Amino acid sequence: MAEAKDTGLRIRIRLKAYDHKVIDQSAKQIIDTAIRTGASIAGPVPLPTRRSMFTVVKSPHVYKKGGEAFEMRVHKRLIDITNATPKTIDSLQNLSLPAGVDAEIRM
Repeated sequence: MAEAKDTGLRIRIRLKAYDHKVIDQSAKQIIDTAIRTGASIAGPVPLPTRRSMFTVVKSPHVYKKGGEAFEMRVHKRLIDITNATPKTIDSLQNLSLPAGVDAEIRM
């Protein structure tokens, strides 16, 4: 059997955000745009979430041993777009993502 050859460009998009709802909404927006322009999609693949814990002392003098713990989570998603046309690239560059979402695009 002969496989179909990729004629278009391959684009890899990595999304990062603190809020998982916003990053899923952005991924859906990117996927809808790519499908509308006729590209093939793999993803969104959830990558491991980075957790950072911070402990802050409540009061430096009286309650030295009492602390408050804070957690920061960075959610990540990976989207691969294959068979991308020039129309796909233009529409992805003109796409406005919500505030707080970092998109890294590699071709």
